Amino acid sequence: MTNVAGFSTFKVSKTAGGQLPIMNIEQMKSVIAEIVTKTDLTPCVVGHRGVGKSAGIMQVCREIGRRYVPLRLGQMEVGDLVGIPYREGKTMHWSRPSWWPDDSDPESVVHCDELNRAQQEDTLQAIFQFVEPPLSGAARGLHTHRLHHKHKVIVTINPPDGTYQVAPLDRALIDRMVMLYVESDYNCWAGYAQQNGFDSNVQDFLAANRNLLALDAPPMEIEAKPSERGWEMVSTLRKNCRFSGDLEMEVYAGIVGQEAAISFMKWQKETLDRPLTAAEVLDDWLTFAGRAARQREDQHGATMSALISHCRTAPSFPETQEAALVAYLDILPRDLKFAMVKSLLTIPMAATVLTADRHDAVVLDAIRAISNEASN
Repeated sequence: MTNVAGFSTFKVSKTAGGQLPIMNIEQMKSVIAEIVTKTDLTPCVVGHRGVGKSAGIMQVCREIGRRYVPLRLGQMEVGDLVGIPYREGKTMHWSRPSWWPDDSDPESVVHCDELNRAQQEDTLQAIFQFVEPPLSGAARGLHTHRLHHKHKVIVTINPPDGTYQVAPLDRALIDRMVMLYVESDYNCWAGYAQQNGFDSNVQDFLAANRNLLALDAPPMEIEAKPSERGWEMVSTLRKNCRFSGDLEMEVYAGIVGQEAAISFMKWQKETLDRPLTAAEVLDDWLTFAGRAARQREDQHGATMSALISHCRTAPSFPETQEAALVAYLDILPRDLKFAMVKSLLTIPMAATVLTADRHDAVVLDAIRAISNEASN
């Protein structure tokens, strides 16, 4: 495990260009389950032979209740993917391939295995369209066929490190997938072996000789790089998925690269975990409104203290700041809003602002509660 920038740890594999974040099969399964059930993005699992890529994907399908549809692309030609052409009157059509999930079929996962073993360039070009995530509101397509949005796609490949007979993948294709790098992990294997009743002597031997579980494999050389599409994918994952622990870093690094992912996570920790300042609320509310709404109660406490201190010392209250202050009050939970209004009413300039009729919709309930409290 490697400490990165003092805030996160994850296993890495050295490459010619730097380091790739690596996960084990159990971590891969949890990430794939999140992506498949909550987004239309395409995970691409990169790992050496025998590590458990296909078995892990089949297990995920069973666990989330999806039909598993395997495609071994190294054995397929273009016709196997797009179907056989036939004519209907003067119009040419293509028959639906037998493997293609129909709209009426149960929710399915199409596993595009050995993507970079496609023997013909046109086969790789044909599948390119299929593994690309669909545009918003559109269906994933392959030639004339359209895949119902309930069906999802996963890709697996061996790394192009010289030990496999594989073709290098186009950078544009890599940029369209969430790259997940997996390596052998003894603890993962031991749990799997126990659950599946492996021979006890084999289990005991490898417990004492973990270095013999799998020979050291060459480093993986596929590294993602930042792109506009990549950051859109990161945004989609952040809005829809939740990854445990350091997996968030590993997933993002597989989309925009390690350096960009580290910078983003570090910025998030240093910036988003910091409570908003009075100046950010009052002078740039539109920029920080969304972040204000997501603040925790302790963060709101610090922001409220900063705003109250500002109001006590500010010589004037411009209309823009007045509007921003009221807007901030509007997003506060009821108890915090009550406390904030109670403090502001002790400041003459702020009290004049809050008691204006135009702000009744936001602060009237709090002012009435304060009045009732005083009368009792």
